[in-house]
Amino acid sequence: MGQKNFVLDTNVLIENPKCIATLRNGVENKIHIPYTVLTELDKLKRDPRVGHIVAQAVKLILNDDLLTVFRPEFAETLTDGTADDRILKETFHSEIEEPILVTNDRILQIKAGLYNLKCEGYKDSNPFRSDSQLYTGFIEEGEAPITNCFRWENGTPIFYGADGNKQISYTHNVWGVKPRNIYQNLALELMLNNDINLVSIQSEAGYGKTFLALASALYLALEKKDNPYEKVYLVKPIWEIGAKMGFLPGNVEEKMQPYTRYIKDLAVKLHEQRPANRIFLDNDSDQYRFNQKKFEILPIAYIRGMNLDNCIVIIDEMQNMSRAEVRAMLTRMGEGVKCLCLGDTRQVDNPYLNESNNGLNWVVKKLKNNKEYAHMVLKGEKSRGPITDMVIKSGL
Repeated sequence: MGQKNFVLDTNVLIENPKCIATLRNGVENKIHIPYTVLTELDKLKRDPRVGHIVAQAVKLILNDDLLTVFRPEFAETLTDGTADDRILKETFHSEIEEPILVTNDRILQIKAGLYNLKCEGYKDSNPFRSDSQLYTGFIEEGEAPITNCFRWENGTPIFYGADGNKQISYTHNVWGVKPRNIYQNLALELMLNNDINLVSIQSEAGYGKTFLALASALYLALEKKDNPYEKVYLVKPIWEIGAKMGFLPGNVEEKMQPYTRYIKDLAVKLHEQRPANRIFLDNDSDQYRFNQKKFEILPIAYIRGMNLDNCIVIIDEMQNMSRAEVRAMLTRMGEGVKCLCLGDTRQVDNPYLNESNNGLNWVVKKLKNNKEYAHMVLKGEKSRGPITDMVIKSGL
């Protein structure tokens, strides 16, 4: 087959910026970008949902000497209302031989047919993945070990710690909680490791990361002997409350209750499995209240003004914290602190952050391979229950 001239639509670049190299296939084909696509990327670069992907696409275009961008003179004369129509006209009036418009927009594909333009969809969609998703906590055979990672060897996970390797052939039982799959067991292995002070867990909702962290915290603070942990803090970024939080009645715990109800439900569930009397003020009451000397839920603003020693800190939904907030918070942690960071970089709710630029992702990017830090992606088939399992398995 002869050389092909591919013209890329904006949506293809957003879905997978690496499509440029894939479609070029070495030097076999030529890649062209309409000027209108650049203007569309410029509009999207401030969109918190895709801005990080746009930056990746722009960088690839900027550093690609083999790629051709259509000259702006013709595009600037177009007055069409939609970018799609301008892209079509730029492609149709280009001087390249037999251009092939690559787009996954079905309407644009139909319009291309009206111009007698060849058109193809780009099927190798590879959505952007953050560092916290790319580094799963596992390495492949032949890869150099990363400190505190796992590798499958003969069907068994091997832990590569700072002081040596060990086979994880046992199953943890923590505060009456038995892991529902091998990944939950390995998450517990990291959370309970005395040599690892900071653990981050990435997973979508339903894989049990908060429940496992709470079970580990209760075990370490209330049951395990010879450790310095006197209290558990659970910290949650509640950016969506903003100024409204001040109008909610009650103290800090009561103000946060609408946003942290699930934490109390999980703690009560653990308490029912195995009594955790010291974390509650009144164990006979139907309305459990936390004993703030032993267990306290706080917004991040409170933690940043404290010095933390001899405690366990669980940071939930860390993807909704900024890099500066994470740094300010982690630098408050003194002697005898274990910190468990939980989140999902695919579920960034903070409008000022995105899948790449968020606290959880920065922690993985900057701290990976440190002997006192470990990260893993929690996955598996079993989670909260059959409906959750069905949704996760289907990819809904």
